[in-house]
Amino acid sequence: MIWLFQKLYIPKKSECCCFFQTSLISFTINLILHLKHKMMNIILALKVIGQRTIKIFYNIILFQNFLFASIKGIFTLPYYFNITIQAIINIGFYSLPIVAATSLCSGAVLALQTYEGVVRSSAIHAIPMIIVTSITRELGPVIVGLIVAGRIGASIVAEIGTMRVTEQIDALFTLATDPIKYLVTPRLVATTLSLPFLVLTSDVIGVFGGYLVSVYRLNFNSYEYIQSTIHHLTSTDVISGLIKAIVFGMIIGITSCFHGYYSDKGAKGVGIATTYGVVHSSILILLSNYIMTELLLSQYI
Repeated sequence: MIWLFQKLYIPKKSECCCFFQTSLISFTINLILHLKHKMMNIILALKVIGQRTIKIFYNIILFQNFLFASIKGIFTLPYYFNITIQAIINIGFYSLPIVAATSLCSGAVLALQTYEGVVRSSAIHAIPMIIVTSITRELGPVIVGLIVAGRIGASIVAEIGTMRVTEQIDALFTLATDPIKYLVTPRLVATTLSLPFLVLTSDVIGVFGGYLVSVYRLNFNSYEYIQSTIHHLTSTDVISGLIKAIVFGMIIGITSCFHGYYSDKGAKGVGIATTYGVVHSSILILLSNYIMTELLLSQYI
């Protein structure tokens, strides 16, 4: 019985070897297929990274040439004064209401937040200095830059992008008119000149908002508050804010025009270009603000 049981249930040595070889071959094939799949994924990832890298460098070179052509248009004939003045009115004058409202609320909130922070250290009299310095150096330029990037930047991208879709830019080439000089240069000049005016307005209204809250809500003496504000306000603070405003204006103008000029065809392409224009302008504003702050305050740090 034992001999019969072994014959029925224990495989022969040759059968064991055959089974082992089959399993080894199957395992090897599966391993090769798995490694092939992994390698294909790695190659695909490297391909995507390479394409994105090439596209980034291509856009950088394209943007550089676009910037040089736009600046060159400022110093060459003809000058399109009517388009430039119309753009300045659209950017500077029609942006005043939203800039004024935002600056007034920002100054008021800054006064409340500053009071809540300094009351613990008995430094209440430093509130006017903190408000006027913060607004003129940082809040005024940055807030105005982001507002104009959202309002005017989106408008510029959509307008020029629509002209690209409807082939109006190609028509300008046909009429022997440089589209960059006709469309981009006036808007670049307008944003660069309008931002300092808007920043000065924002500074005044923001400081006034802080004054209203400090005097009528926090019970500061009006005369002492004004005198402290004037005493701590320096020309360096105002000039640094205006320098930032000029740089922000150039960033908004050139970035918005670039995305509109090279937008893809169709309504979807214009929408994507508008989004990219606003986002990239805002990021560049915040990044350049940090760099300029480092440079302007390097003598004090």
